[in-house]
Amino acid sequence: MSGIDWIIMFGTLLAIVGYGVYKTYGQKDMDSYIRGTGNMNWWTIGLSIMATQASAITFLSTPGQAYEDGMRFIQFYFGLPLAMIILSVTFLPMYYKLKVYTAYEFLENRFDLKTRTLAALLFLVQRGLAAGITIYAPAIILSTLLGWNLTFTNIFIGVLVIIYTVSGGTRAVSITQKQQMAVMMGGMILAGILVIQMLPIKFTDALHVAGKMERLNVVNFEFNLSDRYNFWSGMTAALFLFLSYFGTDQSQVQRYLAGSTLTQSRMGLMMNGLLKVPMQFVILFIGVMVFVFYQYFQPPVVFNKVQTEQLEQSAFREDYKFLENEYTEVFREKSKDLKDLLTAVEMEDEAAIALAKDGIKKKSHYQESIRNEVKDLIVKNDPLAETRDTDYVFMRFVMDYLPTGIVGLLFAVIFSAAMSSTASELNALGTTTTIDIYKRSLSKHASQYHYLLSSKWFTAFWGIFAILFATYATLFENLIQAVNLLGSLFYGTLLGIFCVAFYMKWVKGKAVFIAAILTQILIFLIHWKNGGGSLLGITINIGFLWYNVIGCLFLMLLAAIIQLVVGKEKLVVE
Repeated sequence: MSGIDWIIMFGTLLAIVGYGVYKTYGQKDMDSYIRGTGNMNWWTIGLSIMATQASAITFLSTPGQAYEDGMRFIQFYFGLPLAMIILSVTFLPMYYKLKVYTAYEFLENRFDLKTRTLAALLFLVQRGLAAGITIYAPAIILSTLLGWNLTFTNIFIGVLVIIYTVSGGTRAVSITQKQQMAVMMGGMILAGILVIQMLPIKFTDALHVAGKMERLNVVNFEFNLSDRYNFWSGMTAALFLFLSYFGTDQSQVQRYLAGSTLTQSRMGLMMNGLLKVPMQFVILFIGVMVFVFYQYFQPPVVFNKVQTEQLEQSAFREDYKFLENEYTEVFREKSKDLKDLLTAVEMEDEAAIALAKDGIKKKSHYQESIRNEVKDLIVKNDPLAETRDTDYVFMRFVMDYLPTGIVGLLFAVIFSAAMSSTASELNALGTTTTIDIYKRSLSKHASQYHYLLSSKWFTAFWGIFAILFATYATLFENLIQAVNLLGSLFYGTLLGIFCVAFYMKWVKGKAVFIAAILTQILIFLIHWKNGGGSLLGITINIGFLWYNVIGCLFLMLLAAIIQLVVGKEKLVVE
């Protein structure tokens, strides 16, 4: 990067951190530290909710997902608006009525202390690990692209977040997320405009190329349990995930509990429901346009430049050069087919369109086989190398083709996204540890100032934990799927507990507590056997989003059965 890019990147990040500390420094009240000032308006809440979910993984991995797999990932979000409506009608009014700090306080009112503690611990484990991935995921990409040490990059992101999150609590998180969202979406939209302008063909022709090469596959109505992203998984499995994430995950609950009124919080949730799908559509579409761009400008064989540079210095350099030249030749041949395709589209010649598509498809498969051979060489050269490179696609394009200044801005986008989501996570982890564990069970009668300091120390502790986990973590699949998988392992159980609390008033604490433990064990077993293994004679091969449905429904059913067996208990609060 140029000097201007470095100035823009660091200037943006330091300005956001400084603003957060300046606006919130010196809080001495636990209530304002955890809830904020309690006067957040709906659009601040909405932006904060969106920024919490829109981690760096969203901006790194989603364009690469579209490059590789088209627009079909958008179906994952189809259930989001419905989830926001359900939460606004059911969960949110109860949280406001009880004036809770955390979602898990409600569970003690409804059930008992052990159920509240179990839910809080499930959240702490899941979100504590997720915070590490939220730091690690962009750090491993950014460290490679910028030539930084990975450990230093983890520490750099983590320390920036810890500074203003510990200083200002919930309000610092919320007000900085407004600036971060402006940087994130402004930078991405600018990148999208630039890539479209850089295309050597008309925009309508670009759409034809993307469509004929199956990158505009927005909706798939085929029902397939093993398919992670289709209409049915989005409207059912993902719906359960969103109900869990926005209704029971403290990192989100804490965002809208800071609203000045119930109406403001509801409007913030609905803003998220209405804008999140278009936002993801834009990011995916940018990825598709990058894909079209690379049909006319030769892409690297592997997008992780560090790995190919290592190959060039290794004993496999001649093999790599041979494959790279072969890749170039196939690219040139495919360019002729692309030209024939657009001519056929213009002439409305279906036979010629089919012929050109067939040629493009065969050459694309050949290119992919060459890529796989290069990846095999990478592994031979370094057995520990990660060869999945879709997470590098977008930022490699940015560094290779976008002008000075924009590159620094796009790196600021990724760092800002990492900071915004990590800040919400650390804020929620510190709050839950203080309110649901420390204050409730370990130190019940200390002063408000003591609990304020405890919240800050616990927030810092989770920040350090996240940095350490990020430092020793390893990557699996692509980044956005890694986070969704981790959530799906725990969210079904959490949602099941809350659904029993809201909709099955006759089920008591002992039944739901036992059901929750057994359900979590079941989900772990299903994940262990998933991909063709057998559990109780049943072959398991399902998309991980269905863990949310299975966990929630199984817990509700099991709790009902246990309640019928063990008999009735008296509710603490009806």
